[in-house]
Amino acid sequence: MPPSPIRTARRALFTDDGAIELPYLTSIGLPPRIAGPDEIRAFIVGLLKVVPDFGFDTVEVLIDTPDQAFGEYSVERRTVTGRPFSQMYAGRLVAENGKIKLLRESLDLVRSARAMLPNGVADIPADQ
Repeated sequence: MPPSPIRTARRALFTDDGAIELPYLTSIGLPPRIAGPDEIRAFIVGLLKVVPDFGFDTVEVLIDTPDQAFGEYSVERRTVTGRPFSQMYAGRLVAENGKIKLLRESLDLVRSARAMLPNGVADIPADQ
């Protein structure tokens, strides 16, 4: 299997004010926007601590222009605790001068909660 694209993510891939947005994370009590090189790096490092071999199994690019792309991509892995991490993403990437300005993704939050929260869906805040 080729190296995971997420492992190759470096500060140089994003603009200085680049961001990753996962707007529905608020429903499980997490921030919906990760902005700037330090926050993006911390987010990716945190993900890799939970899913060390994170990588995309299928990628389908549906729209591709010089400054934007939209696609669907999936991952089938296990967390460090052995829970399945099975996810289908839809994402829009906006580029500026060859770097990522914005990566906005949608995902199945119930599956994310089951895999990533210590007590699974039981940890989803009731008031969200």
